[in-house]
Amino acid sequence: NQKHTVEVVVDRLRVRPDLKQRLAESFETALRNGDGRAIAVELDSGTEHLYSAQFACPICNYSLPELEPRLFSFNNPMGACPRCDGLGSINFFDPKRVVAFPQLSLASGAIRGWDRRNQFYSQMLQSLARHYGFDLEKSFEQLPERVQQIVLYGSEKEKIAFQYLSERGKPVVREHAFEGIIPNLERRYRETDSVMVREELAKYLNNKPCPECDGTRLRQEARFVKVGGRPIYEVSNWPLKETGEFFGKLRLEGQRQAIADKIVTEVMSRLQFLNNVGLDYLSLDRSAETLSGGEAQRIRLASQIGSGLTGVMYVLDEPSIGLHQRDNDRLLATLKHLRDLGNSVIVVEHDTEAILSADHVVDMGPGAGEHGGQIVAQGTPEDIGHAAHSLTGQYLAGHRQIPIPEHRHRADPKRVLTITGASGNNLKAVTLRVPVGLFVCVTGVTGSGKSTLINDTLYQAVARHLYGSSGEPAPYTEIHGLEFYDKVISIDQSPIGRTPRSNPATYTGLFTPIREIFAQTKDARERGYGPGRFSFNVKGGRCEACQGDGLIKVEMHFLPDVYVPCDVCHGQRYNRETLEIQYKGRNIHEVLSLTVEQAFAFFEPVPVVARKLRTLLDVGLGYITLGQSATTLSGGEAQRVKLALELSKRDTGRTLYILDEPTTGLHFHDIEMLLTVLHRLRDHGNTVIVIEHNLDVIKTADWIIDLGPEGGAGGGRIIAEGPPDHVAGAAGSYTAQHLRPVLERHAAKIGGRVAIEAGRSARARKPPADLIG
Repeated sequence: NQKHTVEVVVDRLRVRPDLKQRLAESFETALRNGDGRAIAVELDSGTEHLYSAQFACPICNYSLPELEPRLFSFNNPMGACPRCDGLGSINFFDPKRVVAFPQLSLASGAIRGWDRRNQFYSQMLQSLARHYGFDLEKSFEQLPERVQQIVLYGSEKEKIAFQYLSERGKPVVREHAFEGIIPNLERRYRETDSVMVREELAKYLNNKPCPECDGTRLRQEARFVKVGGRPIYEVSNWPLKETGEFFGKLRLEGQRQAIADKIVTEVMSRLQFLNNVGLDYLSLDRSAETLSGGEAQRIRLASQIGSGLTGVMYVLDEPSIGLHQRDNDRLLATLKHLRDLGNSVIVVEHDTEAILSADHVVDMGPGAGEHGGQIVAQGTPEDIGHAAHSLTGQYLAGHRQIPIPEHRHRADPKRVLTITGASGNNLKAVTLRVPVGLFVCVTGVTGSGKSTLINDTLYQAVARHLYGSSGEPAPYTEIHGLEFYDKVISIDQSPIGRTPRSNPATYTGLFTPIREIFAQTKDARERGYGPGRFSFNVKGGRCEACQGDGLIKVEMHFLPDVYVPCDVCHGQRYNRETLEIQYKGRNIHEVLSLTVEQAFAFFEPVPVVARKLRTLLDVGLGYITLGQSATTLSGGEAQRVKLALELSKRDTGRTLYILDEPTTGLHFHDIEMLLTVLHRLRDHGNTVIVIEHNLDVIKTADWIIDLGPEGGAGGGRIIAEGPPDHVAGAAGSYTAQHLRPVLERHAAKIGGRVAIEAGRSARARKPPADLIG
C-alpha cells in the first residue's frame, strides 16, 4: 500500500465582490471534507494557496494543542517533557564513577566488583583480554581507547569465546557477545527487586541534562512558543533582576498589548517584591530544595507583602539568615513597609541592625536552657542598652564586644592551597588562594558564588584527592597545595540524625564510656549486665513496648502522625530492671536527662567523659541535654555538636575545616565562644575556612576572600583578598563598605589607628606581595 494525497474539487468560480457568500460556503465545505485544510488554486497561473483551520502548519500539518497555562508547567503532564517527566535531568551510570580507580589495572580493582576477587567476572575479563589482546595487569587509563569502550559498553554483535569454570572445576567455553559493564549495571538496576542492590548500584549513578528537552523540563510544543522573542524556559532561567527588566521593556502588537498589560503589571509587582527582599540573584526556575531556609522564608515574606493584607500579625524567625549587610538593609526596609501597612511584625533575631531598627525589643534570658526563660528587659533599643542585667544590652551599648585580635597570623607565601579555573555556576574562571594555617573568611553579597567556590569546588576537589570520594566537584582547571593536608572536614548544619534515637551523647561518642561506667557498677556486675544493657537501640535493657524510643507513634488518618509518651516506660526508654542500676544516685535515664553543664559537674572525676563534655561547653551548648533528640536540635546547634566532636579528636594540625555560616542562630556571647574554638583549631596548625556575613566574625579573621561585586550573573569574581585591614580599603566591595566603619571604631576606641588602604580600584584582587608570593 502507498500513501496518496486525494484532492476533491469543491467549486470553480471567478472572484467578484458579489460572490463573498458563495466563496465562504465553498471554503466551509472544503475545510469540512479536507479535515480542516483547503487549497485555493489560481487557474491562470496555477499558484496554490494552502489554508488550515487548525492550530497547525498548513504545509506539513504539524499541529499544536490549544495554548493553555498548564502547557507551560513542567509540573503538569500536559507541559512536562515525556523523557524526564519534567525533572530536566536523567540518571545514567557514570563511567567516572564506575571506573573508580583508573590508575589501577582491571585485575587490581580499577572497577569495583570486577577484579580477581570476583571469579565469574574475572574469567569474563580474561577471555575478553585474550580476544582483543590487551593486558589485564596494565592500568585502565593506559589501555587503548577502543578497549576501554568495549569493556564499558560491550562488543555489540561481535561474538567472543568465553571460558568459564563449571561447578566441578572443568573449563567450559561459550561464544556470545560481551554485554559491557555499564549495560550490565543498567540491566541489574532495572530488573532487581532488592532495595539493597538498588542502593548499592545507585552509587554509580549520576545525572545529566535531559537530551530531549536540554534541561528545560518542558515538552517540545511549549518550547516553540515565544513572547517578545523569548521562550518561557529562557525567561525563567534569568536572574529576577533581568527578568524584571525584560517585562518592563516588553511591547506587543495591537490587541496583544492590551491583553498583556494587566498580566505584566502583576508579574512586575511580584518581581519587585522579591527584589526588595534581596532575592534579585535567584531565578524563577530555581529548585525549591536548593533554597536555604532564609531564602525560602523571604520568598514567603514577599508573597505576603504582595497580598496587601492589613491587621495581620507576622512572626519571622531570623529572616536575616544568609544575608549580606547590604541585603539586610533592604530586608529591614521591607519589614518596616509591612508594619506601615498596618500589621504587627514580630521578629526573633540576633542581628544588631535588626535589633536597633525595632520599635520595641523584648530580651529573654539571662542565660540559655534552665538559666533562661525570663524577660530580662523590654523597651526601645536604647532602654535595652541601659538595662544592667541584659547581656544583649551590654553588647548593644558597647560595654562588651567581640575583640579584634591584636596580632593576626600572617600568610606564608610558600604554604598556599590554590585552585585555578573554578567556573561552576556563576564563577568566572576564578583562582582561589587559601593560605595554610590561617582563619579564613569567605565573604560577599548573597548569590555571589561563595558556596559554589568553597563547598562545591574546593571541598569536593580536596575530598576526591584525599579520599577518592565519589562527589563530583564543580568545574576547575587544577589544584595545588594538597600536600599540606591529610584531612578535609565540612561541618554543615545538616541534622546529626533523622530519628529520635540520635542525640548528642551518641553522636559525640559520649554514650559509650557512660554505658561502660554503668556496666562497672557493683549491681550491674552482680546481674551480669554489660555495656549493651544500657543501650536503647538493642534488645535487653530497653523498653520493648516502644523499642527504646520513649514514644509511641499514633497514625492519624489525613493528619500528621502524633507521638505520645510510652505508657509502659513513661518516656524513660528502658525497662524497670535496667533503671534499677544507679551510678552516684542516678540511673541511665536520669543521666541522659542532664544538661551538658550538669553532666560536666557530675562526671568531672572521669577524664574520658569530662573531656568530651568540655568541648560541648566550649561551643556554647551547655544548656542541651545529653539525650536530646537530634530532630529537636536547630541547624546551628547540630553544627556545633559536630564541631565539638572534631574538637574532641586528636588532630595532626593538617586538617582543612570548612564551615558555612556557623553563626546562624547565635547570640553575641555564643559567637564569642564559637570564635574562641575556631581560633583554637587554627592555633593547632589547621586551616579554618568560614563562609560568613557576620561582621563580628569577619573582623577577627586572619584573611578575607571577598566575592562579588553583585549576586548571580553580576558576581562570581574574587574582588578583594588579604587581611581585614587590606580588604576594608577595596573600592567596589560591599563587604569593605560595612567592614571599614567597624575597624575604624575599634581603632578609635583603643586610641590607635588602623591602616586601611582607601581608594583602591574595584579590582582589589591581589593582596600585598609580601603576603602571598
